[in-house]
Amino acid sequence: MIIINKKESGEYILTSKRRAYLRGQAMTMDCILHVGKSGVTPEITESIREALEARELIKINVLKNCLDDVKSIAEVLADRTQSQLITVIGRKIVLFKQAKENSKYEE
Repeated sequence: MIIINKKESGEYILTSKRRAYLRGQAMTMDCILHVGKSGVTPEITESIREALEARELIKINVLKNCLDDVKSIAEVLADRTQSQLITVIGRKIVLFKQAKENSKYEE
């Protein structure tokens, strides 16, 4: 179990050690969502938001037929879902959002 500290502003602090832990947890996960050639759509964003509420840590695959840059997609998704970008490796994106209740990563 890892503890995430909360700032006064309400956002969570992720140190490099915590980020490394979450990255390790994501290594064994399967991708639950795929971004295709249409790129980041409102439907994809909403699906990711729902998945983050249910799981906190998710892995997303960007398909080869998507012409957009993977890092820019990751930044846009993190911004639109108010989540934190953990890592981008190849065409895989890992996002984290602390659950408001019953979090695995809460103090």
